[in-house]
Amino acid sequence: MASEVYYPAFLNLKGKRAVVIGGGKVAERKILALLRAGADVTVISPKLTKRLEKEKAEGRIRHIPREYRRGDLKGAFLVIAATSYPEINTKVVREAGVICESLLLNVVDMPSQCNFIVPSIVRRGPLTIAISTSGTSPAMARAIRRDLEKLYGPEFANYLKLLGKIRKKAIKEVPDKKKRAEFFKSLASEEMMEILRNHGFKETSRAAEDLYRGIQI
Repeated sequence: MASEVYYPAFLNLKGKRAVVIGGGKVAERKILALLRAGADVTVISPKLTKRLEKEKAEGRIRHIPREYRRGDLKGAFLVIAATSYPEINTKVVREAGVICESLLLNVVDMPSQCNFIVPSIVRRGPLTIAISTSGTSPAMARAIRRDLEKLYGPEFANYLKLLGKIRKKAIKEVPDKKKRAEFFKSLASEEMMEILRNHGFKETSRAAEDLYRGIQI
């Protein structure tokens, strides 16, 4: 049987209500990712992991300390069922279908019941790389993620933040669009990537400043 073909997209969840059913390790990973995206997270579970207890104590999540009940999904934009009990996950699926067929729903280990899946992620500051095998092999997605984590190390976070600042500056100070385009292209060249990987952010930052001075001549 052919796997599903998914349309890749990045969601703006800032201020959106997300309901997560479950408070274990799997749910924890989902919840932390939702918090990073600025979602308004409600967790429904009798128990929480230590990390989630900390998030609760700091007021970053709302916690309803009990099992899931019908009606818990009201007002949700996105729902994740991450319990180890298939019967509970099935109840969530049923209610989600009744409330709104367009409600974003992810059920862990039940891809046939999801209308979106969560990819494996590499984050480096502003850079987000999403890897998916369309549910055919999560292990392969994780293996590819590990390779990408080596290829795009932590130094890329600082470099991308620098590029954002330089871009704004160049748009204001360099009126020639062709010059700007060539400059932006040079900042993302393989040569600059090699400097970044082999010599670090400071050396790459100096090289970027030299390139910028060059287009101002």
